[in-house]
Parts: sequence; structure tokens; C-alpha cells
Amino acid sequence: MSDPENAPAPPSPPTPEAALAALLALMARLRSKADGCPWDVEQTFDTIAPYTIEEAYEVADAIARGDRADLREELGDLLFQVVFHARIAEEEGAFAFADIADSITRKMVARHPHVFGDATAHDAARWEDMKAGERAAKAKGGVLDDVPLALPALLRAAKLQKRAARIGFDWPDLMPVLDKLEEEIGELKAEIAAGSPKARLEDELGDVLFVIANIGRHLGVEAETALRSTNAKFERRFRHIEARLAARGLGGRQPLDLLDALWDEAKAAEKRT
Repeated sequence: MSDPENAPAPPSPPTPEAALAALLALMARLRSKADGCPWDVEQTFDTIAPYTIEEAYEVADAIARGDRADLREELGDLLFQVVFHARIAEEEGAFAFADIADSITRKMVARHPHVFGDATAHDAARWEDMKAGERAAKAKGGVLDDVPLALPALLRAAKLQKRAARIGFDWPDLMPVLDKLEEEIGELKAEIAAGSPKARLEDELGDVLFVIANIGRHLGVEAETALRSTNAKFERRFRHIEARLAARGLGGRQPLDLLDALWDEAKAAEKRT
């Protein structure tokens, strides 16, 4: 029997510096044309970008689920994406990981003069003013130019609206936006009644969704976040329906009145918790 008192101590976790150095060395080896991974070697910014977006979503998902172990893993996957892009850039002679870290450090110091300087007042509006100043300093075109195309559509809609509002192109309050929603829904109904082609329906539905994003912005609620929450709610309730059907030995397509009754049952159960 082993003696717990004489058992070797578990290895100490590496320092942040050592862990990062090991990750950077790993990435360099994977990208080595001599003895690296063929798949990693052939990747480019463009081919890796979809994975970067996917990993960011998986981080958000782990946060929403409150799963800290999964969050640690997903953050690691996202960090790997940053290191991957940095390595490709270093091979091109554009910049390296240290330049990325230095750049964000300098930016955050500049945006926090109340912490690193003599300023004392700071609020969200001031933060946005600083960001706007940074954008203006490097802008090559209009105020919408650097809103990323890869953002989820609802989130990007809200950001486009927010940018436009900075120069006064905005509804004065919420009520006209709600009126606009009714107008857009009316136009969608008209296209449906007319039997319009898919392209017209898509255009009108897009207008409805754009106004929905604007309503969220005026309420101080992100439409993207609200929809994610509703997706999760729908999933919970639908799984309740599936469980109740399985308990009754039912499968496949079922009468709508039965499914509606089970849906209402799921809603009532949530209200009691």
C-alpha cells in the first residue's frame, strides 16, 4: 500500500509566461514546412477565419451554460486561433504575437486614463467617444466601414444602426420604431398575399428583422442575445414535449393540439420553478 505522506507532490502549474511560450513553440512546429502538420501548414487567414468565429461562439455557449470546465477548454481553443493567426502573420513578416499583445495593451491604457493617467471621470459614453476617435484616426471611408461583415446579422444590424445614430440618423425615441415595425409587417403581409417571389419575401422579412434589431437597441437589449435566450427557452420546452411523448410511447408526427398542450405544460412548469 502506498504511503500518502510520501507520495510525490503534484507538479506545479506552469507560469503564464511558460505556458504561452510552449503554445507559441507548438504553433511554430505545426507550421514547420520541414516536419510540421500538412493541414496546419496549408492554412491561411481566410481558411482559419471560420474556425475563429466558431470558437468564439463556443466560448459564448460555455458561458451561457455556466460550464466553467468547458469554458476553460473553449478559451484555450480561441487562444489557439489567435496564436495561429499570429504565426501566419509572422511568417509573412507582417507582425508577431508580441505585437498583438503590445497593441492591445497600449490601446487599453489609452482608453483608461482614469486608471493609468490623471483623469477621474469615466463612463460608457466616454469609452465610446474614445473608440470613435480611434476609428476616425484610421478611417478610410464612412462611419460604417469597419463594422465586421462576419458578425451575426442581428448583431451587425444593431451596430450599423448605432454607428448611423452617431451622426444623428436615428429615431428620436422607441414609439416611431414600433410604428415602423407595424409598417414593415404590413408590407410583408402584402407581398405574401400577392404571391411574390422568394426574393421579395426575403427583402421584406429582412426589413422586419432590421427594425427588430433597432427596437432592441432603443430598449438597451441586444436582439442577438434576446434571440439566443429564446432559442434556449424553445429548446427546453421542446425537450419537455419529447420526454412526455416518449413516456407515453409516442413517436413521429403527433396532433398539433397534443403538442400545444404539452408546450403549455412545459411553460407552466417553468413558471413554478
